[in-house]
Amino acid sequence: MDATDTNTAEAIVAEAERALDDIQKVKAEVSKVIYGQENVVESVLLAVLSGGHALLVGVPGLAKTKLVTTLGTVLGLAGNRIQFTPDLMPSDILGSEVLEESETGRRSFRFIKGPVFAQLLMADEINRASPRTQSALLQSMQEYSVTIAGQHYDLPRPFHVLATQNPLEQEGTYPLPEAQLDRFLLQVNVGYPDIASERRILLETTGAVEETASPVITGARLMEIQSLIRKMPVSESVLEAILELVRAARPGEGFEETDRNVAWGPGPRAGQALMLTARARALYQGRLAPSVDDVKALAAPVLQHRMALTFAARAEGITVTDVIATIAKRDFN
Repeated sequence: MDATDTNTAEAIVAEAERALDDIQKVKAEVSKVIYGQENVVESVLLAVLSGGHALLVGVPGLAKTKLVTTLGTVLGLAGNRIQFTPDLMPSDILGSEVLEESETGRRSFRFIKGPVFAQLLMADEINRASPRTQSALLQSMQEYSVTIAGQHYDLPRPFHVLATQNPLEQEGTYPLPEAQLDRFLLQVNVGYPDIASERRILLETTGAVEETASPVITGARLMEIQSLIRKMPVSESVLEAILELVRAARPGEGFEETDRNVAWGPGPRAGQALMLTARARALYQGRLAPSVDDVKALAAPVLQHRMALTFAARAEGITVTDVIATIAKRDFN
């Protein structure tokens, strides 16, 4: 290794140490407001650090909305919230043109930006809106821009969508189309807190004073960390593990469990998600390169919304997470 390579490696190590320090401060600040749910906080932060979007799935009252608003504050991001309802229109998200008349009597259209023009967009109960409205988010989530009346508008950077969904109440809801689900880097399942965390929730949130979070970093600093994560090296063994895991989740690739139970599997975007989030998880835990264990740990959040089971599998009570757990047990070394 020559002097240039050595200096580059030392610079990356120094940058990683600084990023890790910032991440630790973010975690500490979030923990002041969100009790327990460490795995949920980690998964959502991994999605943001990787530059992607996350879908939070859980019953009401589990602090999904509070987590998103807290992250917006701690990460220094300008945020907006959209409460999805069946009568919500695409223009309610993207914005609309209005006809204005000047003092001279000249008329012209002016575009009024909608709530999607934010750095952190919270899509609350996203499955309550019609497919027409849900599709309004597709271009923004993938291309970080919107097109209104033939005019192209770039969204602020960084741009992240954190959506919530209630898995129980299905009346008046519209399942998310597969194309939109695939745009979410991770699906984060939010469960009930443990008894110690729930006790703390009761004590801390019902008194006269409630803890609040403060900004720790800025959007510009977040983008620097996201850029660093993309520079982190990935070993050949980790790359092969990602390829094997994603391909094993597709029917027709010779994996018996998948062929028997999976109707369709994940595309290449799942592999991209694993590459990014494995790097982010390594940095999150203070390491400079991801391992195969990172890939296995992220298998369910990355794959579960990118697969569908056969009717026979569903009739037997098999779940997507069951299939993924079986696949992830394989020896990828």
